[in-house]
Amino acid sequence: MDRDQAIAHWGAAAEAIDWVRAPRTILDDSAAPFYRWYSDGQCNTCHNAVDRHVAAGRGDELALIYDSPVTDTVTYFTYRELRDRVAAFAGGLRELGVGPGDRVVIYMPMVPEAVIGMLACARLGAVHSVVFGGFAASELAFRIDDCQAKVVLSASCGIEHARIIPYKPLLDAAVEACAHKPAHCVVLQREAGPAELIAGRDIDWELVAGTEPAPCAPVAATDPLYLLYTSGTTGSPKGVVRDNGGHMAALYWSMVNIYGIDPGDVFWAASDIGWVVGHSYIVYGPLLRGATTVLFEGKPVGTPDASTYWRLIGRHRVKVLFTAPTAIRAIKQQDPQGEGAAPFDLSSLEYLFLAGERADPNTIVWAEELLEIPVIDHWWQTELGWPAIADFAGEGFFPVRHGSSGKAVPGFDIVVLDEAGEPVPRGEMGALTIRLPLPPGALPTLWNNDAGFREKYLERFPGYYDAGDAGYIDADGYIHIMARTDDVINVAGHRLSTGRMEEVIASHPDVAECAVFGVRDDLKGQVPLGLMILNAGVDRPEAEIADEVVALVRREVGPVAAFRQARVVSRLPKTRSGKILRATLQKIANGEDYKVPGTIDDPATLDEIAPLLRSAEA
Repeated sequence: MDRDQAIAHWGAAAEAIDWVRAPRTILDDSAAPFYRWYSDGQCNTCHNAVDRHVAAGRGDELALIYDSPVTDTVTYFTYRELRDRVAAFAGGLRELGVGPGDRVVIYMPMVPEAVIGMLACARLGAVHSVVFGGFAASELAFRIDDCQAKVVLSASCGIEHARIIPYKPLLDAAVEACAHKPAHCVVLQREAGPAELIAGRDIDWELVAGTEPAPCAPVAATDPLYLLYTSGTTGSPKGVVRDNGGHMAALYWSMVNIYGIDPGDVFWAASDIGWVVGHSYIVYGPLLRGATTVLFEGKPVGTPDASTYWRLIGRHRVKVLFTAPTAIRAIKQQDPQGEGAAPFDLSSLEYLFLAGERADPNTIVWAEELLEIPVIDHWWQTELGWPAIADFAGEGFFPVRHGSSGKAVPGFDIVVLDEAGEPVPRGEMGALTIRLPLPPGALPTLWNNDAGFREKYLERFPGYYDAGDAGYIDADGYIHIMARTDDVINVAGHRLSTGRMEEVIASHPDVAECAVFGVRDDLKGQVPLGLMILNAGVDRPEAEIADEVVALVRREVGPVAAFRQARVVSRLPKTRSGKILRATLQKIANGEDYKVPGTIDDPATLDEIAPLLRSAEA
């Protein structure tokens, strides 16, 4: 859509939001490329997410379901109960000196108090920054320092599978390392692992939660709602800024049109509040729409088994599930025939959405056949805040095309460019970009780092946002994301997508999951190396399967790929959001120095796999 169409579209979308002062300026481009939406509007996100539903007579309807198989707990919160808990906790934060514009770091597990803390900050006009619970102390310290947090909200421990992860020692080490010390740390004591509080700094959560309720504070639509740090592929973490007004308009629109959610529907984003999916689609999106959201403390397998997802869907009558492809692959790996779904009534489930990593067609087909519903792979990023490429459950649904993330979402003008910045013909791979301005909900800049925003996203292709992904648009407008730009490898002068090779490997009936990355080669520059996890119960020789996979890639991609190495592993190193750490694997295989990412789920996976990579005959 052109500029006038975008203004009309987002002006209409803003009408779904309650405004303290409705905006007259829909798009402010006076400081381009730093575009701002609804710049003269005034609002409050907490009011829109909670209070207005109570005021509309829906206070007794379910807002939040907390399901924790690791603690054997299920708790339900109505909109009225959630509002009262949020208002009281906001009052406690206010007594600690937190007000509009102050920053609060949230370092917590997947418990209701974490959601309450986020909403309480929004209620006060404070800016929250959620850090995934259990992140290393150095990662937490960087974020506290960078945003100069006045208060940190934390918990005594987290629970992963059967392990207790003490958070308090990590919090203490982080604060000790900080140049900027937070005034207070509010700590939720959990029965599984209580912690000793430091007098004068630490405060028990319950003491803060039982105070005089605070009202919703009006804020400018362009004021920050939250900061979410992303390190990308290199460098220090960068604070992605999300504003209040544009964020609400975009998320509300997406819940209606992309996900097909109505008030009262049950929506489950099986992610974590430490990631953008948790912000957008565990907390804010469903609540803005007046739906019921599921907060899940567990894993797709192991808590207690590979049928956990199906159990929750049946128990809570989930309409839409949103998860990462790696979660479905993990379930498929342990239960290849999908037998774990049989005991549960999944008739409520209408759509499965996948995002976070490329969904290979084999995984999508497996889920389609098991669930007999549309399985939609859609694409977005932390920076964008909501889907840029999707199919639409709520409006204009078109047939799913395996291997594609769908078509461009209104507001996102997707263009594939070559290295010179020129659009490429349909069907040719290039750099995925978005023509400016980005729509509401996307980052307006980085926290205290306008120069970094320009450098990282805008300088390579002037007039466009550089997504850092490689892909192509086919003749029918379907967009195919093939790899991160860094994952396009150069084999003897041929630019090849590792994503395409992974797609082929994953089609082998014995392969549950795989990763392909380029390693140095004296003759060809780079050659691909593939790692595979096999399905449970496969008892054929690994060498035989590897030979079949090599032949499969040679047939489907071609000899030019020079794919000769396929190795079986028991696990792949991933971030806590499920993304495979391909860049780290590449450095290990190349014998380069590498840093264990703070986002890694289990550092032991690198220890297990490093000897295998170092012995690779590249």
